[in-house]
Amino acid sequence: MLNVALDTHLDSFHLSLSFSAQVGKTTVLLGESGAGKSTVLRLLAGLLHPQQGHISFEGTIYFDSEQRIIVPPQERPFGYVFQDYVLFPHLNVFENVAFGLRAQHLSRQVVRQRVAEALEQVHMAGFELRRPMQLSGGQQQRVAIARALALHPQLLLLDEPLAALDVQTRREVRQELRRILIETGITTVMVTHQYLEALLFGEHILVLDHGSVIQQGGQRELREYPRSSYIA
Repeated sequence: MLNVALDTHLDSFHLSLSFSAQVGKTTVLLGESGAGKSTVLRLLAGLLHPQQGHISFEGTIYFDSEQRIIVPPQERPFGYVFQDYVLFPHLNVFENVAFGLRAQHLSRQVVRQRVAEALEQVHMAGFELRRPMQLSGGQQQRVAIARALALHPQLLLLDEPLAALDVQTRREVRQELRRILIETGITTVMVTHQYLEALLFGEHILVLDHGSVIQQGGQRELREYPRSSYIA
């Protein structure tokens, strides 16, 4: 179980929320731009620290303000997929996917195996020697997903993973991503501003507005009993 309690001041509002996410399921943070969704992911990843709060996953504490526990990002078993890919332009596909693995000082054989498995999962095998500029937007996002999967993360954080794609590519990558999450059974927290995507991916959905959870529940509950004009 992922247990989260966050309380911190941001530039434009106060973020204060708590939630739990089941292992092996996808939890979606839904809301308009500026609602605090991406900030929550950065707090989970350890890229930002709340003034007060608690983050634990499967019994391990990664942040606790009272106990003064702060586990650095590189020591958290979390994978992070950014909205704008964040691939290294000077590295080929193989090296982009292998980047985080090399930081773990794994053997060359293990790195090659992990990269091959991850690229196979996202249907990008055979593209190992290409540079990001030689790939389409959808292909770049697949590589970004592969880079996160190669780490064998216990928790996957997806920050608007489809937002930068055109309509057709978005549809294709959406189906592939859904397949990957089902096949791997990885615990996932996903951010989106698209209501239909939240319904497609989210087994549990939290609707955020200015740093607060204004509604949460399953797909059926949100469809039948919307408490916000954003999802009505």
